[in-house]
Amino acid sequence: MKWSNSIRQLHRWLSIAFTVAVVIAFVALGQEKPVVWVSYLPLLPLALLLFTGLYLFVLPYATKWRGERQP
Repeated sequence: MKWSNSIRQLHRWLSIAFTVAVVIAFVALGQEKPVVWVSYLPLLPLALLLFTGLYLFVLPYATKWRGERQP
């Protein structure tokens, strides 16, 4: 399996983890006594989504720059 396919799959799973973390944060902060640290829970998947998304964004330009053909 190529690196780009692995990173693409990781990006998909991170988006699911981010969505679940945001839902958990909204539910936790909606309680009568909210736990504030739960609001920081979505930041880790969001940061990882940033890096994988930037990689996937630059990938077509990098292959064009290197002169490789896309399948």
